[in-house]
Amino acid sequence: MRILLVEDNAPLRDAIAARLRRDGFAVDATGDGNEGMWLALENPYTLLILDLTLPGLDGLDILRKIRAIKKEMAVIITTARDAVADRITGLDAGADDYIIKPFSLEELMARARTQMRRLHGQADPVIRVADLEVDTKSRIARRAGVILELTAKEFGLLELLALRMGQIVRRADIWEQLYDFAEETDSNVIDVFINRLRKKSEASGGTRLIHTRRGLGYLLYDPEVSR
Repeated sequence: MRILLVEDNAPLRDAIAARLRRDGFAVDATGDGNEGMWLALENPYTLLILDLTLPGLDGLDILRKIRAIKKEMAVIITTARDAVADRITGLDAGADDYIIKPFSLEELMARARTQMRRLHGQADPVIRVADLEVDTKSRIARRAGVILELTAKEFGLLELLALRMGQIVRRADIWEQLYDFAEETDSNVIDVFINRLRKKSEASGGTRLIHTRRGLGYLLYDPEVSR
């Protein structure tokens, strides 16, 4: 999933971005309100993590302008403004969650995962397709009870397919959700990751669950259920 992080505290911004990337998320990060606004409007983010006190443009102004255009993107406010009135203002402006500084990175990650599942109508952190389990909380996938040895990017791709289970996910959507603004990739990188996922998930002889729709994209589903 692709995340926009707008946070003016550089050490905190770097720490959050590093943790998100370690878990396989694509992250664009900035400490400037104007740049944050531009990035939010120009790119397809799943989640915006937004500080309120920013140079250039206030976080609440960013939120209100985004909500007038983008309805689906989840927004988590991170701020030191802890008064009840501030929380109400932030939530009324369109935030989906509000977390007070200082906070633990584990708490922020948990809230981020919750928002991503909510966007896809997935309440359970474990998504199951046949004998495949994708645990979005522990960032572990299992096939027939055996843990799949996946890289962070491989898990990110599998999670994206699982959250959209039964739906075709276009190559462009995969590209946009797995790679951040500054990351350079080869043109065939998606094919490489799909092939790796298939090999790892089918190593024990399991039924193919990742399917190609030529010219359209990829989807995750159990062919036995579709019969």
